[in-house]
Amino acid sequence: MLKIATWNVNSIKVRLPAVLEWLGSAAPDVVLLQETKSLDEAFPRLEIEDCGYNLLVHGQKTYNGVAILSKRPLEDVFIGLPGGEDDEQARYVEATTGGVRVASIYLPNGNPVTTEKFPYKIAWMDRLAARADVLLGHEEPVVLGGDYNVIPADLDCYDPKAWRDDALCRNESRSRFRTLLHSGYVEAFRTLHPNRRSYTFWDYQAGRWQRGEGLRIDHLLLSPEAADRLDACEIDSGPRGGVKASDHTPIWCTLRE
Repeated sequence: MLKIATWNVNSIKVRLPAVLEWLGSAAPDVVLLQETKSLDEAFPRLEIEDCGYNLLVHGQKTYNGVAILSKRPLEDVFIGLPGGEDDEQARYVEATTGGVRVASIYLPNGNPVTTEKFPYKIAWMDRLAARADVLLGHEEPVVLGGDYNVIPADLDCYDPKAWRDDALCRNESRSRFRTLLHSGYVEAFRTLHPNRRSYTFWDYQAGRWQRGEGLRIDHLLLSPEAADRLDACEIDSGPRGGVKASDHTPIWCTLRE
C-alpha cells in the first residue's frame, strides 16, 4: 500500500512538533503540506529528513507555501501552476514518487468576494483545471491533494445557510470543483463515504472545534489510474485536538501497489 496524506499545517515552524509526532504515528509514505509560511532556506529540512523523508519545498515568507514529503525519491519536479507567469504566490508543487504523480495544492480562499481575491481564486481554479487535464493525458496514477478552499456540498458544512455567500460555497467555486470531477478525477473521500458528515477544518473562533462545527475543504482527487487502486480514505481528526494545533487536520488515502 502507498499511503498519501494532505495537511494544511498553518505554519510549519509553529506546528513542527505536531508534524513530527504525526509522521511517526501515522507513517504516511507521502505527505502534501500547505500553508507552510516558510522560505525554502528556513524550512526544517533536517528534522523531517531525520524521519526518513525526501523533501520538495516551494515556500514564501509569512504566507502560503507548499511542500511534498516522501519516503521515496521525488522525480520530475514541477513548481508553480502554469498560466500565471506574474503570480508570485507559492501555492502549487508537483512531482512523481513511488510511481504516482502527486501535487500539493493550496487553492486561494477568495474572500471577501467583493474584492480582487475572488476573481483571482476563480482564475486560479481555471488554471488548475487546465493542468489537471494535461496530467490526465499522461494516463498515469495522479493524486491532486491539498487545501482546495471549496466546500463541495452542503453535507460538507456545519451550517450551509450561513456560508451560502462565502467564496468557499459560491457556485462559481463549486462548479469549477465539479469540472475537475467531470473531467475524470475521483474525490477519494466521497467515493468511499458518500453520506458521511466529516470535516477537515474547524475555525479557531467561536469554539468551532469544541462544538464540532467544521468544514470539509481538504481533498484528495485521483485520476482513473489512481482511483482503480484506491483502498481507503479517512480523515484523522486527532491532530486538531492537540497542543498548538493547526485549524486543519490531515486526510489520507491508501493506494494498492
